[in-house]
Amino acid sequence: MIDIAVLLSVGSHPASGRARRALLDAQALELALRLTESGQTARIHALHAGNPDEPALRDYLGMGLDRLEVLETAPGADPVPALIARLRELSPAIILAGSIAEGGEDSGMVPYLIAQALNRTLVPDIVGIDVSATEAALTQALPRGQRRLVTATPPLVATLHSSAHAARQSAFARSRRGTIDARPAATVHPDEFLAECTVRPWRARPKLMRVQRGGSALDRMKAATETKTGQGRLMVQPTPDEAAAAIYDCLIQQGWSNRE
Repeated sequence: MIDIAVLLSVGSHPASGRARRALLDAQALELALRLTESGQTARIHALHAGNPDEPALRDYLGMGLDRLEVLETAPGADPVPALIARLRELSPAIILAGSIAEGGEDSGMVPYLIAQALNRTLVPDIVGIDVSATEAALTQALPRGQRRLVTATPPLVATLHSSAHAARQSAFARSRRGTIDARPAATVHPDEFLAECTVRPWRARPKLMRVQRGGSALDRMKAATETKTGQGRLMVQPTPDEAAAAIYDCLIQQGWSNRE
């Protein structure tokens, strides 16, 4: 039996800011569930580091999980040490995670830090996986919709690409039946980097104006602010002969006609 650990986080709706399941993490769980439903003998360990009372976590249970393990950490604590300690105990063959979270630092570094601490291979941006007894075949997303088949030997860490299978809907009855197993984190460290950051709503930044070099300050200001007018002449209700003559003259000026 192959053990698969799926790292889950709490997401944030981009418009309302309401807590929800993180879309990429839900796609990682969807990939693990599809692997077990295809007949592969696998056991899924769902892990989250944070508050076990967060209602949004039950959206993952509604996808078909029987159990979700939550490592209790205080707000503002770094989840990476707690996850590393628990993953060392579980020692799963494959660790799946979204490529980036929807809250906190959103750096996308958590899978890389875990892979470095556990000395594992990391395969980014996968959209599919097939596991055998000795190796894993992963389909990796490339730019412009291309795909590449990558073969790696477990244990490994893989992150999901947004073009992977969409996560299934969360069923309310399943979310109520599932169990959230809360346990204290073995290692807790404050997130010193996040404590030094200032969190504020995103706002559009003004576009930078191209600097015009040379000339006086007035010339540079005119070059940056003036609107270029189109060339040509305006004809209002011309006769067919006048319109044809104007078109012919324009073609000659642009070099489209060799006739003098």
